[in-house]
Amino acid sequence: MLNIAVLVSGGGTNLQALLDCQARGEIRGVKIACVISCRPYSYALTRARGAGVPTETLVRKSFPDAAAYEDAMLAVLERYTVDLIVLAGFMTIIGEGIIRRYENKIINIHPSLIPSFCGAGFYGLHVHEAALERGVKVTGATVHFVNEVCDGGPIILQKPVLVEDGDTPETLQRRVMEQAEWEILPKAVSLFCEGRLIVDGHHVKIL
Repeated sequence: MLNIAVLVSGGGTNLQALLDCQARGEIRGVKIACVISCRPYSYALTRARGAGVPTETLVRKSFPDAAAYEDAMLAVLERYTVDLIVLAGFMTIIGEGIIRRYENKIINIHPSLIPSFCGAGFYGLHVHEAALERGVKVTGATVHFVNEVCDGGPIILQKPVLVEDGDTPETLQRRVMEQAEWEILPKAVSLFCEGRLIVDGHHVKIL
């Protein structure tokens, strides 16, 4: 049984997708061991508690520097014997020490088809605003491993979503979540837990 830590900041819709898949038995051999938020009042914590999942809150401003924050995060991860970290809308930078300790064991969901609309400044509605401003016809979501480069780790899964006439950032965001994020994030977690992901440089092979 592998233990997962899900790191969140906001409403926790991707966390809910994971919880639902776990409850339906679609992710096997895994337990969501804890949910960690960088905001004390994020609704994701309410979702976790409702599902009986332990929660932790680590607010970056509560620590004197990045090193102290990283040490506190590592202590929590070790306490829950975490095997996989899932970033599900986590808005605090993950330190290099954590990335090295959990190399190829941290995955992130991003609301675009990387390498489009990713990197510094591209998060939340900003991603969808940029996609609409550019006039793309297709957007989507990407699940990738996390490395030291923002949104630069090896890609695990992607799924496209069509942009429709009259879309706003809000309607596009919702459709990307419903049609892509909530599908490929649980699938990527399942593939990892089944030992079916092999990282070869910038590429991920699915067995």
